[in-house]
Amino acid sequence: MGRSGRGGNAPAFFMDPKAMPSDMNPTFSLRPALPEDAATIAEIWHISASLPGVGAPIMPSRETLNARVAAELPAWQVTLAESRDQILGFIALKPSEKVLAELFLRPEARGLGIGPALIALAFRDMPEGFTLLTSATNTRARRFYERAGLSVLREDTHPRGGHPVIFYHWQPGEPSA
Repeated sequence: MGRSGRGGNAPAFFMDPKAMPSDMNPTFSLRPALPEDAATIAEIWHISASLPGVGAPIMPSRETLNARVAAELPAWQVTLAESRDQILGFIALKPSEKVLAELFLRPEARGLGIGPALIALAFRDMPEGFTLLTSATNTRARRFYERAGLSVLREDTHPRGGHPVIFYHWQPGEPSA
C-alpha cells in the first residue's frame, strides 16, 4: 500500500480516499451534515461511545448528547458517511481551531473504509495540522490514528469526564512516532 509524505507514515488512502485499495472499495458516500441530522449524529455518538473501552466510563445520556450536538453543530464542520439513506458515521472538525472534535461510526460500519475516508477530510481541510483526543482505553481508535500517521502528543484527563485520554496531533511531513 502506498505511502504519503504529507502524513508522515500514513498510507496514501488516509490522505486520499480515491487511493483506497480495490478490496476497500467504499459502498458509501460522503455529504455535509444538515441541521436535521443532529439527532442521528447524537445517536451514533452514543451507540459507538457506549461500547466497552471506547468512551467515558459513565456515558452522558442520549438527551445530553442531543443537546450538545444541537449546540455545537453550527460551529462544527460535519461530514456524514451514508449508504442507502442510512447514516453510518460522521466526523466533526473545527478547522479554525485545528481540532478533529469527533469521529464515530456505527459499530456495524467498522471495517468498510469509512474511517480512512473521513479522516482524509481532516488532512484535506486542516493541511497545517490538527489535534484530537481519544479515551486511553480505546485501543482500536488509537491504532487507527497511529496507522493514519498521527503521533501521541500527551496523556491527560478528559476536560469534561475526567477519565484518562490520549491527545494526538498530526503535522504535515512529520514522521509518526
